[in-house]
Amino acid sequence: MGLKPVKVGICGLGTVGGGTFNVLKRNESEITRRAGRVIRVEQIGARRPNPNCETNGVQITDDIFAVAKNPEVDIVVELIGGYETALELVLTAIEHGKHVVTANKALIAEHGNEIFEAAQRKNVMVAFEASVAGGIPIIKAIREGLAANSINWLAGIINGTGNFILTEMRDKGRAFGDVLKEAQELGYAEADPTFDVEGIDAAHKLTILASLAYGVPLQFNKAYTEGISEITTEDVNYAEELGYRIKHLGVSRRTEDGIELRVHPTLIPEKRLIANVDGVMNAVLVDADAVGPTLYYGAGAGSEPTASAVIADLVDVVRAMTADRDNRVPHLAFHPSHMSDLPILPMEEIRTAYYLRLNAIDHPGVLAEVTSILSAQQISIDSILQKGTGEELVPIIILTHEVQEKQMNQAIKQIEALEDIQGAVTRIRVEQLDAN
Repeated sequence: MGLKPVKVGICGLGTVGGGTFNVLKRNESEITRRAGRVIRVEQIGARRPNPNCETNGVQITDDIFAVAKNPEVDIVVELIGGYETALELVLTAIEHGKHVVTANKALIAEHGNEIFEAAQRKNVMVAFEASVAGGIPIIKAIREGLAANSINWLAGIINGTGNFILTEMRDKGRAFGDVLKEAQELGYAEADPTFDVEGIDAAHKLTILASLAYGVPLQFNKAYTEGISEITTEDVNYAEELGYRIKHLGVSRRTEDGIELRVHPTLIPEKRLIANVDGVMNAVLVDADAVGPTLYYGAGAGSEPTASAVIADLVDVVRAMTADRDNRVPHLAFHPSHMSDLPILPMEEIRTAYYLRLNAIDHPGVLAEVTSILSAQQISIDSILQKGTGEELVPIIILTHEVQEKQMNQAIKQIEALEDIQGAVTRIRVEQLDAN
């Protein structure tokens, strides 16, 4: 190989940084054969050593900004996570004419527009395959593999922690709080699990996928998020009885009026492949006009799965380094001068079907009152389960057909006001996920 090695600076030597270093070393000859050049780690910026990495002979500094400014470094790999420092690091690297590879979904979802603009100005690339769904090459698939298609919708299980919790609740009949505690002990969930269980992490990833799918700017602040902490074992069991599984789903659909961008618990028919994605695994289902539905499944986190995506990005950057920016794959799949201004729809305007669970006092006529409220809002019923418990309060489960959220909000308010209905109505959205 006549070309001189490409020199990489890795910032952050934690789970993903350590995995990236190790896989680069282990598969060096294979990676070199693919890239056409040797990819060498020139410098590591890390606060502490990683006992799983044999870093002898590599310069290590605790000043990550020194890596971003090092004239010897061609590509900076940002694996420190978080917002402020990561943003400053990436912008510093770009300013110094370096390409960037990152696994940071929050950074891209919230600051990507600004980062990509800076990269365009400096004629450098920012690659972020590892930011969504760990080792699954979903960004490449949408950006390059599906470039012929007009994408209709995509739906993903893109947070392993939440999926692990729901899987345990279903398989073992355990309560949410109990499983969350175990997930924290196993290291799947952080001490503060808000990002995972409230859908913020998934919304970061969904924001990125929607931009790539439809060619719209990143608009994380318009994503709707709802968590899984209110899901009960009863809901899991009733869903099962009706032929559904509950998953914490990210959904983005293009309609004539705008783009849906939402993360929430969702009933999915149990026969769908994606309904059977369990534990910490991730999956993204994409429906596009020419190819139809395609499903991408694999490990959404972890040291080496994520490293797999980081290094694939390194290889891409090395291959395209000599290409002028106009001949490279655009950051967000569509040419920056051809982005769409299709709006992100507010939640009230989306259309979906619903699962409703209400607690009714066992009086004759209460079901009739509920159904007349629904029909007044033009909501048609798909099925009803009424559980005679012999208790004074009986659960009523209703599955509706598709309707606008705005109408459902009205109906729920009126149902909750009925004398014979106790407490709040539980609402979980239902998606069939069938390709038309």
